[in-house]
Amino acid sequence: MPRRRTSSSASSTAPSAAPRNRTPQPVRVRRRSFGDFVKAFLAFVVLLVLVVGVPLALATQIGWPLPDGAPGLDWLQREITVKTFLNILTVVVWFAWAQFTACVLVEVKAALSGVGVPGRVPGSGPSQLLARQLVAALLLVGATAASLTPGLSQLGQSMEGNQKPSVAAAQQTPGIFAQQQEQAAGTASALAEQAGQAAARADGAAAAHGDTKYYRIQPPEGRHHDSLWEIADRHLGDGRRYKEIFELNKDRVQPDGSKLSEASLIRPGWIMEMPGDARGGELVEMPDEAPNVSEQVRQQISDYARTGDHAQGGGGSGAQGGGSGAHGGGDNAQVSLPEQRPAPATPATPAPSAGQEHAATPAAADHSFGLPEALLAAPLLAAGLLGALGRRRRQALWQSALGSVGGRRGMEPPTPTGDAQDVQDALLVGADPEGVRLLDRALRGLAAALTAESRPLPVVYAAWMGGNGDLHLQLAQPAGKPPAPWQLGQDQTFWMLARADAERYEDADTAAPYPGLVSLGTMDDSRLLLNLESVPGIVSLGGTEADRTAVFASVAAELATNGWSDRMTITLVGFGEDLTPLAPNRIRHLDGFEDLFETMSAETRQRRGALGAAGHDSVLTGRTGPAQHTRWAPHLVLLATQPSDEDALRLAELAADAGRLGIGYLVGTEGTDLPGAAWEMRITGEGKLLAPLLGLELEAQTLPAAQRRAVVELFTDADPEHGPGGSDGPGGASGTANTPPFLVDISEQGRPAVYARLVGSYEIIGLDAPDDDRSALLHEALALLLLHREGVHPRVLSSALWPRGVTADVRDALLERLRAWLGTDPDGTPRLATDATGRLTLAKSVVSDLDVLRSLYYEATQGRGVGSRQVRGRLLTDALVLVRGPLLADRPEGRYRWLTHEIIDAQLPLLVADTGLALSEFHLEKDRAEKAIEALNAALRTAPADERLWHELLRATHATGDPDRLRALAADLVGRSGARGVPPRTEALLDELLPTWRDGVAAAG
Repeated sequence: MPRRRTSSSASSTAPSAAPRNRTPQPVRVRRRSFGDFVKAFLAFVVLLVLVVGVPLALATQIGWPLPDGAPGLDWLQREITVKTFLNILTVVVWFAWAQFTACVLVEVKAALSGVGVPGRVPGSGPSQLLARQLVAALLLVGATAASLTPGLSQLGQSMEGNQKPSVAAAQQTPGIFAQQQEQAAGTASALAEQAGQAAARADGAAAAHGDTKYYRIQPPEGRHHDSLWEIADRHLGDGRRYKEIFELNKDRVQPDGSKLSEASLIRPGWIMEMPGDARGGELVEMPDEAPNVSEQVRQQISDYARTGDHAQGGGGSGAQGGGSGAHGGGDNAQVSLPEQRPAPATPATPAPSAGQEHAATPAAADHSFGLPEALLAAPLLAAGLLGALGRRRRQALWQSALGSVGGRRGMEPPTPTGDAQDVQDALLVGADPEGVRLLDRALRGLAAALTAESRPLPVVYAAWMGGNGDLHLQLAQPAGKPPAPWQLGQDQTFWMLARADAERYEDADTAAPYPGLVSLGTMDDSRLLLNLESVPGIVSLGGTEADRTAVFASVAAELATNGWSDRMTITLVGFGEDLTPLAPNRIRHLDGFEDLFETMSAETRQRRGALGAAGHDSVLTGRTGPAQHTRWAPHLVLLATQPSDEDALRLAELAADAGRLGIGYLVGTEGTDLPGAAWEMRITGEGKLLAPLLGLELEAQTLPAAQRRAVVELFTDADPEHGPGGSDGPGGASGTANTPPFLVDISEQGRPAVYARLVGSYEIIGLDAPDDDRSALLHEALALLLLHREGVHPRVLSSALWPRGVTADVRDALLERLRAWLGTDPDGTPRLATDATGRLTLAKSVVSDLDVLRSLYYEATQGRGVGSRQVRGRLLTDALVLVRGPLLADRPEGRYRWLTHEIIDAQLPLLVADTGLALSEFHLEKDRAEKAIEALNAALRTAPADERLWHELLRATHATGDPDRLRALAADLVGRSGARGVPPRTEALLDELLPTWRDGVAAAG
């Protein structure tokens, strides 16, 4: 399978035609040599002989080979003479000439028109290849040779795609069995020269029309100072494009004699040259058409314009990315092309604009502040672990709640520390849940479309996720035209889906078609997911034991927690016994090879029999159409230790039919030879995953031992049976997990300086309203800090506020504004500080109503209220009054997406329910049923799905002695249950309190 990439179909919709990577890098352009002209002349001679000389020779030397009239039957009985044989041979030669001439015409037309890949002449084969080479050699000295190379001509059908340098694009194109690298390099110099000439013409035209635009740095207004980010945001539509402005103006003399050397250091009165697509009214000025500025400023702009690269014959600014044209002459001519960079450590994000992708580079270069790089560079793995961890913590909350009576203990999950805290922060920063969601929907949507067309699923060896969000499936063999909106890729073995099309998919009720896909690493800006389930045999992994285990742990963790699989079995042999807590229902551990061989032999026989009985040729057939069944889930075996020679042969025989049965084997080996290994890979000490025969050299995705232990610790602590305080049971009354992370002084002397209302609509008391353009970001940052009193890592904060990434200087600028907005306490202590680990923390004088709610409940149930009934009633009543609705009820759409990673949405309803239950119990102790009902109804407004509240409401209503009221409540409860029916516990309680409740339901029905 060739190592190529098609251009994204979404690229034509990019807001700017500028290339995505704008950092210029000089690339030498090979000038046409005497040998090129000799090759072109020889190609012309050969074409002349074959296209013109052959028919002339046939016509003059042999003549017309066919009979003049219609042949009779006696013609078949004549003797075959030499002339007859020559005539037949002549006809064959005429047909061959006609076919070759057609190939030449097709190739010449494609070369001159630049329409892309030439059409195929039926049955041509070598003839068309020869014609292509001859035409390419002939046109090598012209400007159209680039379009003759198959594959490269597909790299850009849109304006942006055509501007992208084909040299760099060919180098970063993913694929297994790479075959076109040399062919791409063969046309590199011609393509680079064309790019340079086009850029020079464009820059000359721009200068001729005088459309260069300028901006004058504005003086500060109050606390607001102008910045390159804000200028880019206002006038280029994206703050991330500030780097373009910096590159255009770096080291140029400003009106005050100083120079721009750092993007964050600009001064009022400076002049900034802007990219050509800048917009924004009076603030963007042209040097000769600036009626709204003084003559002095106009002269400053004119003087500044003469210092630019275009004014010095440079052919345009390198920051524009498309190249600055040729400089100098002779063989040393150079052209500026965008520098190719590896994918950033942040997750793959929704397809950014050109400016966004460019600005992501500084963010990627930002120091990780001690966070584990392995997880920062694994967005799909991080998203799976983060989602599974959230589900585990929510499950623990509900298990603890259902096991308590009149309240619960262990309200707060343990706060991780040390390596576990760093790993949790890395998961929050690195996770790409949107990428996981799009991958899952795209694959299921493909399966549903194929089912609708009564087509089987193709065998997929790998999937490539591009940095722009496009998805490429690499098929084992051609499978025809894919269903829309999927498209054919660079050849028949690639199916491609643009991100814009993937975003239109909705959840499909179909089985996951390729649950065995797992990330192995990145190559340039593309991430490879290998389908271990479909490999026809064993995949071997060589390298040191520690490096192999890091890869195995990453594969196991992603398979156990990914979002594009329904169910699977992962068998670990020789490692990973500690990984079981990640997914106990998916992961199992075997002690040695004999246990593995016995288990897999039985399962292999069972799957073969099941396939035969169902009449399917592979498990893929059982995942589409009416034959869908859970028995077609994959089983993936990870054997970390190298088997003996005898065991390796037994395993190879067992795995010979594994791809058809949905069983995958990844086996570690110390050497390079493993019997039965279909694909061989090796992990180096530098983190490179190499597979030379497959044309792969990846930045490996790993989960080193320290991070693996920390991940397991997070999951273990979240388990109510094994985590801290678990021995006390769900109703335990002691342990550090029972204490809120931040207790507020609820006395009159503890009045806070800053008070934020989060439960309900968002309000802040004690601070002046910030500037309108920063208000939303500052409010969101403060909310995140208030929900994490233990501290927030700066990178976690920036990834929450800017999910698509942001530069460090912009993040730091926001933190400074947040510090200035929050101010200081009377003793001079800043209300936003940084602890010893570098995390951001709030002072005790900044509190939220959620902090107060937690503190009131804690004091009522474990503090002063335990010994005083009067205090307990007052505290619980005050706590319930604070509840005004759901958390951040009026948050704007598109913001606060980080809440999906939190468990506060499960904690708050449980806390409110516990408060209502405790207050109800308080009133029922004195037979105040109406007060108890009032408290329970108040709690139900925030926690309507909590079954415990309904139970207590039934008991309180029964205590009123009004059967009609109880019957009405029972009917309301049955109506709310809908088609699911009344839960068993509620049904049992109704039978106890109102034995005739079913009669009322039947009468109502």
